[in-house]
Parts: sequence; C-alpha cells; structure tokens
Amino acid sequence: MRVFLSAGEPSGDHHAALLVRALRARQPDVECIGLGGPSMAAAGCQLVADLTQLAVMWFLRSLLNLHRFIDLARRAERSFLDARPDVCVLVDFPGFHWWLAWRAKRHGIPVVFYCPPQIWAWGSWRIGKMRRLVDHVLSALPFEHDWFVAQGMRSRLVGHPFFDELEDRHPGGASERSITGAAAPLVLLLPGSRGQEIDGNLGSILRAAAAVHDRVPAARFAIGALHERHAVRIRELIRSLGDVLRGVDVRVEVGRTRSLIGEASCAIAVSGSVSLELLAARVPTVIVYRIGGFPYIVQSWCRHVRFITLVNLLACRDAIGPVHGVWRPPQAVAPADPEAIYPEYLAVQDPSGQIAGHVVEWLTNPAAHARVVGRLDAIADKVAVGGSAERAAEAVLSIAAVGMTPAGTAAGRTRFPARAPRAA
Repeated sequence: MRVFLSAGEPSGDHHAALLVRALRARQPDVECIGLGGPSMAAAGCQLVADLTQLAVMWFLRSLLNLHRFIDLARRAERSFLDARPDVCVLVDFPGFHWWLAWRAKRHGIPVVFYCPPQIWAWGSWRIGKMRRLVDHVLSALPFEHDWFVAQGMRSRLVGHPFFDELEDRHPGGASERSITGAAAPLVLLLPGSRGQEIDGNLGSILRAAAAVHDRVPAARFAIGALHERHAVRIRELIRSLGDVLRGVDVRVEVGRTRSLIGEASCAIAVSGSVSLELLAARVPTVIVYRIGGFPYIVQSWCRHVRFITLVNLLACRDAIGPVHGVWRPPQAVAPADPEAIYPEYLAVQDPSGQIAGHVVEWLTNPAAHARVVGRLDAIADKVAVGGSAERAAEAVLSIAAVGMTPAGTAAGRTRFPARAPRAA
C-alpha cells in the first residue's frame, strides 16, 4: 500500500510525521511519499520536495511564489502517475492543497484532509469546493466535526495531533508553584512559526514584556524560536528595541518550545495551534495578532467565529457564527472579551499595554492565576486526549483499502472536477 502525504507548514509537517509513524506501526510495509518537511523525512516519508519552505500567508506573498507552487504541484502529479498512491492525505495549508486535491481526484486517488482547513471560521462558501475535491475529513475538534457533518461531508473525529506527544496531562501545579514559591516566574513569549508573524507581532510582545518587568522585576522572559533562522531575526528585533528593553533579559531558545511551555507561569503568544499546547499545560496566556487596517476590514466580513483562538472556541457554547463586518478599522485597541479564557487581541494598534496588564495580574494575584488554570482544566479534560495519529492512521488505511477494491475504485474514481479550482 502506498500513501501520499502533503504538509505545507512546520506544524503540519509535525502532524504528518506522527501520522507516518502511526501508519508504519499499523502496517509496516506501507510506503509513504509526499511533500513536507524534515519531520516527515525523519519519520520515514520519501519527500518529493520540501513544501514547508513555502509557508507563506496573504494573497500577495502567495502570488509572488506562484511559480514555485505550480512546479511543486506538477512534481506531485508526476508522483501520482509514477507511484500510483492508494490515498492522498493533505494536512492543513488549503490554498495549495486545493490544487493538489484536484490533481489527485483527476487521477482517481481518494483524498483525505487531516486537520482540515478552518473554512468554518474563514470563508465558509468554500465548502462547495471541499465537497467536490475531498472524499473524507479527519476532524481535529468536536465543533469542527459537527460543522462538516452538517455541511454534508464525510467526517470522522480523531482529535488534535498536538495532544499526541504531551507527556504530562496535568501540569497545572507546576505553574502554581512558580507563582507562589521562591522561583522567579517564567513568562514565555511565542511570536509565531512564520517570519512575517514574527516581524508583525514581536515588537508588541517585547514592549509588553518590558512593561511587565517594570511592575514585576523578578519575572524571567524566554522566547521560543522554531529554528535558528528565526532566532537570528528575533535577536535582531531585540537589539532594535534596546531602549525599550533596557534592563530586561530576554533569552532566545531554539527548538525548546514544548519544554518551555512546561516551565512557564504564563505566556504571550501569537494566535495559532500552539494555544492547544498551552491549554494542555494549563498555562494562562494572552493571545495577540497584529494586522493592518485593510486586512482587519476584510477579516471582519470573512470571519464566522467569535474568537480567533482555538481554546476560546472550545470553551464557547456556540463557536461558529457570523461576525459583524466593519467598513473602517478600529481607532483604538478594544478590550478583551471577558468570556474568553485566553484574552485575545486581533489588533491594528499596539496592544502591549493591555497584554502586560493581564500578565501582571496573573503574576501578582495567585487567585486570578488559579481561576484561569481551573477553566483550562475543565476544557482540557474533555479535549486534550492523545491518540489522534493512531485514529487517523486507522481511518486512512481503511479508506485506502476500500479504494483498492474494484467497487471502491469505481466509486472513488468516477467523480472529479472538470476544471481546476480557483486558488483561495
């Protein structure tokens, strides 16, 4: 049996690597090939190319790299013809993966989306495209699964792979000791896994750290960098803010995010899936995401969820619902929604003062810190369960096995779009 996998971002590369290991554990002779990154290669996947080098965002950046995406899509299609995989598994990264799904369907290969695109949050009109191009969805979150089923998709709830490798399921006590004990509390700073996220958000995060230091001098600060290339850029930004950070010691740690999360008393993080790791570790966190005025207007009309943070959505009774669009960006940073477990700031202006206020409260008020940890406990007990990759592997192998039968081949290979999808 042959499985083609594709992951376009570092987090997707990690999730796909877990799936590769689970596939090979269940069926040792399975052959895994595809597009991905170093984690997939280390897990035993034969890479056609490293797609994680093109983890870009926003339309203009994607357009500038369009020729590279087209080349990768052609190379993947050549692999479909030469290797004839029994199933194609896509992990997040929807813009490029729509094209890859179209090519797989054109050659009669069943398409599975693991950790599917969050179209329930952004641009739900794309569900029609997803119905045409994707045969099965392996959903990571309960409300996500319910939404896909309601939209007529075949979905199986497998859980989120971020919870698969977490060794300690209840580390909240460690965070409590760092607040009430003799050790200086650690504030973890997570500026994102993409270069443009770091450039757009780290300044506000560092200014917030300086404000926290002014009020809690004992606090320690560490930045979790994905790799050395990001660490170089982070150090440059720290030097450029030397006047703001005077007297503040900020360590830059490469490849230690998971262990730093286990040590942290609280965190400041760019919005992303890392919030689930912070949830599992019961770390009170402020979420930030800086965007420009025009993107703010666009997202207000395209967004269909109340919060931008997965942890807050998991805590909502009605996670999915329209957001009122605006015609002009806000003139000031709006207060965080009091119902959010993680205060979040999708902001045009600098929210560093508001961010610092939350962190200072958690560091100086054990009761406030404990309240957040208690709310995280209630959510984590329901969703922070490992085994996603094993459940996904079971589903992928069963889908591939059906596709290999004559009946499965006929059913899976007669329906495909007559034209290529528009990039979105």
